Amino acid sequence: MLKNISSILSPELLKVLMEMGHGDEIVIADGNFPAASIAQRLIRADGHSVPPILEAVLKLFPLDIYVKKPVALMQLVPGDTVKTPIWEEYRSIIKASGEKFDDFENVERFAFYERARKAYAVIATSESALYANIILKKGVVVS
Repeated sequence: MLKNISSILSPELLKVLMEMGHGDEIVIADGNFPAASIAQRLIRADGHSVPPILEAVLKLFPLDIYVKKPVALMQLVPGDTVKTPIWEEYRSIIKASGEKFDDFENVERFAFYERARKAYAVIATSESALYANIILKKGVVVS
């Protein structure tokens, strides 16, 4: 155990966050996401939902300030009437983290999958909300 690090962050996830460099992306995926078939590096977070993982990651992970939208969501498939209140929860978590953030980038479903294939890692959660997948682009730590 370590002090001041959330116990929801596994040693494997901490290692991946440390390995990532500026511009690398990480996906925090919901339970329906095809994480195992897409991920270059798969990190299991079974039993956890996306919001607490997002909150814990953002305590350690700087967002990229050199791009307009360092956080991306999978946009709704046209015609889908699913409600996405989890997106507002994400907005609150990101704003509370102190990271520079204006708005989400919305990425079409299959383009999101392609981007996830190129991501440094995918965190597979048990999140049951639909369209709960989120991509974070890593920034730099300024001392």
